[in-house]
Amino acid sequence: MVGTRNSSSVDGQLRKMMNGKTVIVTGANSGIGKATAAAIVKLKGRVIMACRDLSRAEEAAQEIRQETGADNAQLVVKQLDLASLTSIRTFCQEIIKEEPRLDVLINNAGIYQCPYTKTQDGFEMQFGVNHLGHFLLSHLLLDLLKRSAPSRIVVVSSKLYKYGHINFEDLNSEQNYNKAFAYNRSKLANLLFTYELAHRLQGSGVTVNAVTPGLVRTNLGKHVHIPMLAKPVFNLLSWGLFKTPEEGAQTLVYLACSPDVNGVQGKCFADCQPLVLMHKGTDQEVASKLWDISEVMVGITT
Repeated sequence: MVGTRNSSSVDGQLRKMMNGKTVIVTGANSGIGKATAAAIVKLKGRVIMACRDLSRAEEAAQEIRQETGADNAQLVVKQLDLASLTSIRTFCQEIIKEEPRLDVLINNAGIYQCPYTKTQDGFEMQFGVNHLGHFLLSHLLLDLLKRSAPSRIVVVSSKLYKYGHINFEDLNSEQNYNKAFAYNRSKLANLLFTYELAHRLQGSGVTVNAVTPGLVRTNLGKHVHIPMLAKPVFNLLSWGLFKTPEEGAQTLVYLACSPDVNGVQGKCFADCQPLVLMHKGTDQEVASKLWDISEVMVGITT
């Protein structure tokens, strides 16, 4: 089920490992996030679905419960709007108050190539949600993760990071906005965040690794315009070339659950194998500078 080792003995080992563990999955109401939540529940893990739209999240949770037999205690829905720093802080306060432990945080939610809009706090939407929202979320939950160690953070990036560039003079895209560029930049930021956080977590018992899921059939591309005449061809190609959400979720589940990655720190994985990243994805100077600026942007005082 997970990775290439598709045997009942491996599933049994993973169930034993995940039994009683608590996992937060952001954006768990659809696509890869929903498939990841369902897979972890099947492995007897407890999942907190952190979603912006509560009604859609409850609907997805009900489908997962019907599929897996999970009860309301094993699959919990909570509101989290990553486009609002206030919502992130409220969510984290509730988690810290209610949860004795947190074993895995999966930073999955994302926005893809939306028109130029801003978050509640005035950040360009893709950079604000995909990077800054998860940056603050991870920071606020870090103490709980450390108390629950060994624990893990999984960050969902994209191979499109290759076409991204961190322009520190215009992080908010106010001088120029290209929706594809902004997405690529946010995914590069995810990798730089993973790289820098890994350095800071050495010896803490908390590991952080990234994943590039590849092309997956999800609703992430809802803002991408495809001409009406081309839609049948695109749909046919997507069924042949794109992964299912379940296939796309495999590496997320692998990084969340597998003993194979115990102690593995600061790597990026695709198809359950480590990737060799371009230098821009592990540039220490840029990663450190982005970290410092991100702290200022989200209001972290150290």
